[in-house]
Amino acid sequence: MFSLVQRFQNVSNQAFSLGIIMVVFIMASSYYQLINNNAFSIPSNIDNVKTLVNVRTSRYFGSQRGKAKENMKIRFDLNTDLTPLFNWNTKQVFVYLTAEYNSTEKVSSEVTFWDKIIKSKEDAVVDVNDLRSKYSIWDIEDGKFDGKDLVFKLHWNVQPWVGLLTYGETIGNYTLTVENNDNV
Repeated sequence: MFSLVQRFQNVSNQAFSLGIIMVVFIMASSYYQLINNNAFSIPSNIDNVKTLVNVRTSRYFGSQRGKAKENMKIRFDLNTDLTPLFNWNTKQVFVYLTAEYNSTEKVSSEVTFWDKIIKSKEDAVVDVNDLRSKYSIWDIEDGKFDGKDLVFKLHWNVQPWVGLLTYGETIGNYTLTVENNDNV
């Protein structure tokens, strides 16, 4: 009555529809589990942030036409427990430390100093002391950090096996005013 092609099409359409329903269920249940674990209110402790400012003339550090540019790295302490971010659908968690500051009077800039990929629940407790930042940053506009207030925050990104990426940040930040460095 039905040809082989029609039967194959019917079976594949039903399998595809069932697959879509399963993916939507997995996405919804893993997001609900994050909410249940209070993943959006994880506390973090960012402490003892010290700035290390250098003047560089290399174009790899933001310099243009040989004009010197201030580059900043930091040393910091960080303590947080990210285990609520892990459930059966979590592949890995990407964690990154940012600083937000006003580069001009009305323009806000956000830069990343450090990041880490956490692949298992056993490694989800981050407790580091006097860690040096991974990235050297510079201000693209005026190039000076003197007197600027930096607000440090820890952000996270849950990368699931199936579904959409989930972003958030921990509760707790650290504010630092960069002082004039005469030794640069």
